[in-house]
Amino acid sequence: MKAAAYPTFTTTAFQSRLIYRNQVWASAFGKLISSFAYIAIWTAAFAGAASVDGVTLPEMITYVLMAGSMLYWNVDRLLKQVGEDVRTGDVTTYLIKPVYYPLYMLATHLGHYLFEQLVITLPVAIIIALVLGLVPPASVFHGTMFFVFWALSWLTLFTLATLCGLLAFWLMTVFALEWLLKGIMALVSGAIVPLWFMPPALAAICGYLPFAWVSYYPSAVYLGKLDVAATWTHLGIGLAWLTVLGGFASWLWAKARNRLVVQGG
Repeated sequence: MKAAAYPTFTTTAFQSRLIYRNQVWASAFGKLISSFAYIAIWTAAFAGAASVDGVTLPEMITYVLMAGSMLYWNVDRLLKQVGEDVRTGDVTTYLIKPVYYPLYMLATHLGHYLFEQLVITLPVAIIIALVLGLVPPASVFHGTMFFVFWALSWLTLFTLATLCGLLAFWLMTVFALEWLLKGIMALVSGAIVPLWFMPPALAAICGYLPFAWVSYYPSAVYLGKLDVAATWTHLGIGLAWLTVLGGFASWLWAKARNRLVVQGG
């Protein structure tokens, strides 16, 4: 299939979300409540202090919105779709269609992600900005690089979720994998606790794992916690991780296709 056809999958996925309007309202309300809950926790943790370890409360509020809502998107839909395709055998149809299954999934879930960002996350961000205020980018450079890290963040998490999903070809379920990925992301991605508040030894380890490029580094770049040299260095490391993970996902899909062919005769 020509590459130009994949944007159609993105558009279709985006439009399909418009059908379930009540679900959209519920998701937006849930994200708003959870965001304010995390903000309340960090407000209490600061206990009126102007800053903690060089981080101000307004910066932490901005970090909560970015690391938790904008960057750490819900991968349940992706994992459940792969699991359902494997369970029902629908995935076999992609062996006879001119469609590369991982790219199809990428295009489809990019549509879901864009919908959630525009229709759910953006209104929540506007409400938080009006009620509490948000910190602007540390500089034009950091603001520009944030968008680069944002794209890297989405692709990294998509690839990690795809790897977990492809393991369903051997395990025949994604339920345990879903919770495993969520647990790892909650602990080491910086989505809940930034690396700058972790013990130095743990932060050093987490800072070189690919999960940190999902939530922590994009937010840290936006807030100016990385200087210009460090920003470029971590971008290079993040791209290297993405290349390795993407190559592993392609290899795993090739093995999964062979497994399907063998099992199906």
